[in-house]
Amino acid sequence: MKNYLRPLTGREAGHGHNAPATATAAGRQTGRTLMCAALLAIGAATATTQAQDVVVKNPDVNYAGTPRSCILAALNVEGVEGYEDFVLTGLSGLEVGQKIDIPGTEITDAVRKYWRHGLFSKVSITADSIVGNKAYLTIHLALRPRVSEINFIGMKKSEREDMEAKVGIMKGSQITPNMINRAKTLAQRYFGDKGYKNAEITINQRDDVTGKNQVVLDFIVDKKDKIKVRHIFITGNDNLKTRKIKGQMFTKGSLGKIHEAGKLWNIFKRKKFTDERWTEAKEQLTEKYASMGYRDMEIVRDSVWTHDEKHVNVMLDIQEGQKYYIRNITWVGNTVATADYLDRLLGMKKGDVYNQTLLNKRLNEDEDAVGNYYYNNGYLFYQLEPTEVNVVGDSIDLEMRIMEGTQAHISNVRIYGNDRLYEEVVRRELRVKPGDLFSKDALMRSAREIASTGFFDAEQLNPDIKPNYNDGTVDINWMLEQKSNDQLELSLGWGQTGVLLRAGIKFNNFSMRNLLGKNKLHKGFLPAGDGEQIALNASTNGKYYQSYSASYSTGWFGGKRPNAFNLGVFYSKQTDISSTYYNSAYMNSMYNYYSGYGTYGGYYNNYDSYYDDDKYIQLLGVSVGWGKRLRWPDDYFQVSATLAYQLYMLKDWQYFLVRNGNCNNLNLSIALTRNSTDNPLFPRSGSEFSASVTLTPPWSAFDGKDYKNLATLSTYNTDRDRYYDEQKQKYKWIEYHKWKFKSRTFTALTGGQKCLVLMTRAEVGLLGSYNRDKKSPFETFYMGGDGMSGYSTTYAEETIGLRGYENGSLTPYGQEGYAYDRFTMELRYPFMLGNTTIYGLGFIEGGNAWAETHDFNPFKMKRSAGVGVRIFLPMVGLMGIDWAYGFDQVYEGTASARKGGSQFHFVLGQEF
Repeated sequence: MKNYLRPLTGREAGHGHNAPATATAAGRQTGRTLMCAALLAIGAATATTQAQDVVVKNPDVNYAGTPRSCILAALNVEGVEGYEDFVLTGLSGLEVGQKIDIPGTEITDAVRKYWRHGLFSKVSITADSIVGNKAYLTIHLALRPRVSEINFIGMKKSEREDMEAKVGIMKGSQITPNMINRAKTLAQRYFGDKGYKNAEITINQRDDVTGKNQVVLDFIVDKKDKIKVRHIFITGNDNLKTRKIKGQMFTKGSLGKIHEAGKLWNIFKRKKFTDERWTEAKEQLTEKYASMGYRDMEIVRDSVWTHDEKHVNVMLDIQEGQKYYIRNITWVGNTVATADYLDRLLGMKKGDVYNQTLLNKRLNEDEDAVGNYYYNNGYLFYQLEPTEVNVVGDSIDLEMRIMEGTQAHISNVRIYGNDRLYEEVVRRELRVKPGDLFSKDALMRSAREIASTGFFDAEQLNPDIKPNYNDGTVDINWMLEQKSNDQLELSLGWGQTGVLLRAGIKFNNFSMRNLLGKNKLHKGFLPAGDGEQIALNASTNGKYYQSYSASYSTGWFGGKRPNAFNLGVFYSKQTDISSTYYNSAYMNSMYNYYSGYGTYGGYYNNYDSYYDDDKYIQLLGVSVGWGKRLRWPDDYFQVSATLAYQLYMLKDWQYFLVRNGNCNNLNLSIALTRNSTDNPLFPRSGSEFSASVTLTPPWSAFDGKDYKNLATLSTYNTDRDRYYDEQKQKYKWIEYHKWKFKSRTFTALTGGQKCLVLMTRAEVGLLGSYNRDKKSPFETFYMGGDGMSGYSTTYAEETIGLRGYENGSLTPYGQEGYAYDRFTMELRYPFMLGNTTIYGLGFIEGGNAWAETHDFNPFKMKRSAGVGVRIFLPMVGLMGIDWAYGFDQVYEGTASARKGGSQFHFVLGQEF
């Protein structure tokens, strides 16, 4: 007598009693063959007339005999550790006390169930003994190995991360042949979609000697070269030229992203070939013909074949068909709008080419599309089906079938994903509220307003609209993804006077009402939850320079209406360099030079004697501002007013017209602004506009001083002390009027989130005076360079950047800038969008500054061009670097005259 295992054939799996007499010693699953244990048949070695009393141990199997019915008396499991027996036996579907046939379908089905789970590499069922009509069975199992480590070889980091997510094999999971095959297929598809059609994928499985029943998987990828298109062959295109289909230079071809390699005009275009791109290219070509009126156009045949190891050739055989025109357009089912009004919205008429692409845009996609008219008036359930009701020759009659439905009111507005702001702070930005009529414009405006708060990822703002067809209402769910927008600055710089330390912190979620309140729901380091801003900044390099500032601002002062309020205060001090040190350093340096020691120069080697605390300029300022959102011309407009006071305190300060005394600047700024951009970090549409005027009181009109004879050139030549004393009187109260205009527009040149965007900018600034004999030396324009203001010897200038030139080099040499202009065209493309945003840019720029407003000439510009990159980090803010080349001369008429030339510029912060 003996017990043995053998593979079960498909016939046996259905009819266990028809098994052949041959057997093997071990079972594995191959193809559709199901492995199972040898089933038992009772031999006649120790026959007796009462079989129920006979004990047969390890009985032999007779598959040619008749199956015998038995009662399952016991069921044991062997070969698997770490699992309870009842769990493993439960997988078989067999139960003690169950009636079974030996051999029979019950045991066959049990084996199938174990294989179906995929957890076992070996399954067999044997009989320990049969006592009478009772069978005692044992299930023998072997678990498949678990993955202890996965190695990705031949891939970049980003590719490894993508593969880990796609293949779905994790450490600790059991590995099966199907999982290996699936992973290989997914890897082949992944690299094929990236253009590596010839990539070789190998997955090796090896035992892990450090663990029992564990394996190491090695994903080995030989990507080869990307497959590119060598030649595109097109036939049958009589009405659309081949060069237009392929696309030339920067023109987008009708084949989308399919371009020929090795062609000069395609140098900036992608040439790789993938199945997905090929499918898209054919769809775009069909759409192109449809836009030309060729509604019957079809691609009769297309082929792709290998040119060499790195290239393929593609071919298209086109049948263009007839060109069609619109004969009649009729509207059916419209009660809200007249047919004439809908015709004007559509913008297509009798005799026009039957442009199906344009038709779809005018019906559904454009901002002023027919569909948006209905959506903005609450008709969320509206449907429109353009139907060709008659085709006569080359003419088509269109019937616009409209089902308007009922107007939908908003039932519920829910906000998810917000735990930083009070919900009321988010809801006050919404233009969609329960009870309102549904409006697509209001929905999109709400998304823009939420994005402009800066607390949520603008790229993930997609409202979930849930129409309720039964009651004619709609629910709107806002699924928000929070991001950090507080900023921290710690930086070190090096200048003429040594190390400059900057430190700053900006909290964008401050709550003034909770400062002394008891509500601690959002309290952390500072009271939070209302989206107000508070900023603290400090800069110093010790004795030479110190600057401190603090500010508070909110866009909803009082929390009820969108009224802005801001308050700021700042103080700075800068000392001068000791004239004694200058003289001694100069003499020592010159002595050493002529004595043969070192070189001429190197003055600044002892900073303790370098500073002169008795010579300084101090600046103290405070400002308070208020703004209000307008309703006319539209609610993108805002008017604001800021009252500011600055006190300049000078002592022996040789860099100003005023060397000693105090200068007071009391001014009022009024600004009209409009901002309709769709994204605060990477705008794709909309514009920014600002027109402002800053005024001081006309002190000279009522102070009774004769400014024409005050601090004149003759006084300067004859009595310097008197001259500087008169300058002190002249500018004790500063007066001027300052006019500025700024605008920026953003236009997406391509589709999708990652699109090419054109930014245009225009700026003009003028600084005028009430009295021509009292021109203000303060608030002038310092133009050129990166546009970043640091500590300087002036403190009274507004810094205007123009890349490609040194800082301040466009301001007339030795004079002040009283007028400027700047014009920019900038192409931007995003590399990464979200919490961290990175985009590249290329630009051309021009502008200039003038010492007299009457010399202002917008056509006399200093030109430049360059490239750059911007990076936004949540805790740091926006920063970047630009390289630019200035084409024109600066410092004209002086010995320092030269071209702007090659310049690098570092950028910190967002610039209007």
